[in-house]
Amino acid sequence: MKQIEVSRATMGRLPVYLEYLKSTESGTENISATALAKELGLGEVQVRKDLAAVSGAGRPKTGYNVSELISVLEKFLGRNDSSNVVIVGAGKLGRALLDYSGFKDYGLEIMAAFDKEVNEPEKSKQGKPVYSMDLLDDFCRENNIRIGVIAVPASSAQEVCDRFVKNGIRAVWCFAPCSLTVPDGIPVQYENMALSLAYLNKKI
Repeated sequence: MKQIEVSRATMGRLPVYLEYLKSTESGTENISATALAKELGLGEVQVRKDLAAVSGAGRPKTGYNVSELISVLEKFLGRNDSSNVVIVGAGKLGRALLDYSGFKDYGLEIMAAFDKEVNEPEKSKQGKPVYSMDLLDDFCRENNIRIGVIAVPASSAQEVCDRFVKNGIRAVWCFAPCSLTVPDGIPVQYENMALSLAYLNKKI
């Protein structure tokens, strides 16, 4: 089945729709895009476009069946079939990512972090495991890790990426300020926080 492509902005709004719909499910059978937009403070046209991208258009006069729309959104976001994720780099950034609960909204389960400075297993503030790099390969294979997060300096990023690929990881999220070499079919999402802050600085 062809994968639906949506914008990052739309992806950011889908969990908002889902949580609101779940809060009204017991007392509301159908809801219109107009009502949904009003309750969430969004534009009606935007809501229609967002929902059309993942579920098609609502029914004339009745709008969307709430239960059906919840099911569609949960399936699209992967709530019922989460992807397992690991982080390499357990400094302040890595640990903050490890403990962030919002990834679950998108069907992502952060399983553990790994760091070369860790010798004995540790726990993050939220009780997530932090392991030695020696355990990374076995952990990835045993837990069907699909996404790897790189939170190490640029000088170590390619080595970590190569190790991810060797262990069957299918996508990489990179916070190091560098450009990675990956095989065809392995998507990489780069996050340059300094660039983002510099961009904001130019807007004020």
